[in-house]
Amino acid sequence: MEPSKNQKSVDGPDHDVPSDRSAQDRWIAQLEERLIDSERLACVGELTSTMTHEFNNLLMTILNYAKLGMRHKDEATREKALSRILDAANRGAKITSLVLGLARPGTGNLDPIDLVATVNDALVLLEKELQKYRIDVQKELSSVPVILGSASQLQRLLLNLITNARQAIKENGTIRIIVKHEPKTDSVVLTVRDNGAGIPKEVLPKIFDRFFTTKSGPDASGKGGTGLGLTACKQIIDEHRGRIRVESTVGKGTAFSIRFPVANTARATPAA
Repeated sequence: MEPSKNQKSVDGPDHDVPSDRSAQDRWIAQLEERLIDSERLACVGELTSTMTHEFNNLLMTILNYAKLGMRHKDEATREKALSRILDAANRGAKITSLVLGLARPGTGNLDPIDLVATVNDALVLLEKELQKYRIDVQKELSSVPVILGSASQLQRLLLNLITNARQAIKENGTIRIIVKHEPKTDSVVLTVRDNGAGIPKEVLPKIFDRFFTTKSGPDASGKGGTGLGLTACKQIIDEHRGRIRVESTVGKGTAFSIRFPVANTARATPAA
């Protein structure tokens, strides 16, 4: 269908802004969707560089233990070698599955999700990076009811929050990740707390604004500085009917606490 005389195309960001108000709203919505999708792909790209080094280490482990098994004929040594090879291969398969899940665009379906398992999966992807910066991760993960959600979206949420916490600390600090059930509100509460630099009071209201950032650009790991990470987090939380609270003290650290409603499993779509 051809655009009207007072309405220009809204097919992409390279076109002029439409003059019609409703078309402008659609145009802005399209741009926002593309920005968030770009952030998702950037997240995958940032992980790829880290995972390349990780896969090299896994391959070296497999090769070295394969050679050990070939050199030694005794059953105990071969069993040890095969066990280490299997562990490395399983880790590689796990990482591949998680990265591919992040790369796929969301279907819009919300499935029953175990938030504790999602936290552990995120830490698999960030383990080497956190070790590099000497970050101590303390987990307080209780057995909680499932929530309705998108596994890949919640993974992105966690990756952003944990990476932000690591960047606030820089090196030699602690990140506490807490998952608990709150019976009073029938919600699952996820908290990511760091002992980093903290956020000034005047900056706090702006942290979820699109393109707002206090960083001059990506850090040494190639992450951050776009001003889209926390915007994407807020969108993911809203799509999951969650609520977020941020507490921060300059020089002491920041805590992001998110409440997700417990799933009504009778109405939940079974996970694939």
